[in-house]
Amino acid sequence: MTAESPAQDPSRPLWRAAGAFRAATVAYAVATQISSDDQHTRPALSWTLIAVLVVWSAVAALALTSGRWRTQVVIGDHVVAIALMYASRLVSDEAFWSSHQPLPTTLWVTNAALSTAVLLGPWAGVASGLLLGLLSLDATNDLNRVLIDSTVPVLVTAGLTMGVASAAARRANAQLAEAIRIRAATDERERLAREVHDGVLQVLALMRRRGAGASGELGELAALAGEQEQALRVLLSEQSAPVTGDGGSVDLRRRLRSVVPPGVDLAAPAAAVVVPRRVAEGLEGAVRTALANVERHAGPQARAFVLVEELDDAVVVTVRDDGVGIEPGRLRAAETAGRMGVSKSIRGRVEELGGEAVLETAPGEGTEWELRVPLARR
Repeated sequence: MTAESPAQDPSRPLWRAAGAFRAATVAYAVATQISSDDQHTRPALSWTLIAVLVVWSAVAALALTSGRWRTQVVIGDHVVAIALMYASRLVSDEAFWSSHQPLPTTLWVTNAALSTAVLLGPWAGVASGLLLGLLSLDATNDLNRVLIDSTVPVLVTAGLTMGVASAAARRANAQLAEAIRIRAATDERERLAREVHDGVLQVLALMRRRGAGASGELGELAALAGEQEQALRVLLSEQSAPVTGDGGSVDLRRRLRSVVPPGVDLAAPAAAVVVPRRVAEGLEGAVRTALANVERHAGPQARAFVLVEELDDAVVVTVRDDGVGIEPGRLRAAETAGRMGVSKSIRGRVEELGGEAVLETAPGEGTEWELRVPLARR
């Protein structure tokens, strides 16, 4: 295992805290050894074992904090802790070791549970604490008191608490990394959109305007340029929409700007109109169809307008033109003939979102679509 940089290791602060706790437990273990030295039948061996505890603690703290060989060190923590607990029987008589905590002290043994929890999470911390607690009681012939002794609960709680903190730190770090990735992707897409808008879109729009109404190849080229301009606007809208992991929400204004061609006025609030992605996609498709109908049926001199309104409980998009209007019965006749543009592309899309599409029109008075979709506000 190689060392990780602080930015890659969200648990680094926890390892530092565990290292500080380890240093405190070493001091406590040494103090306990000094106070009980005269009770040991083999004091030289007891001091040798305490020296092993101190050296191992220093090595483990440095390795865990630096990020090197953490798995091996955590395993070593358990081996050393268990060995020292049972070695308590070698340095004093049964009357002493059966009535006192083991040689390394229960507090020092907690380090193994904490390290496991930081490395592997809460459930591993609980398992480590349970194992070490039971062996600690067994090493002092107190296993029969497991239900009334505090050793196991203390070690299990320590492992669980540190494990939960470690898992939370990793989740927070993952969310931060995702937010940074989304921001970088969005910035790059917006940069590309600006470059395309300043270059390709302007050329296509110029070709469409210059060739409008012309005959022959020039007219065909102008029509093709208009189609490609519209398709590119839609693509840019999709690519520049905020990136989310689960569909998320988008700015409806941005999506509709890709649909509205030059010459059509779009009025929208100054602030972002944030709606669920599926709502934006449905309204975008409905508006696209409505504007296509204006171009085909409203007359050559007709002007179109799109208005976006954000209400407390809904979003309303109005598409209005000042063209020739629609004669009574014409839409029903179109549906009967199998032309389902209005019923499917406009009403169908809005109704699928739980909304309503209202048409107001009359011959010579233009056409107005009001597309209203309710929103669930938090």
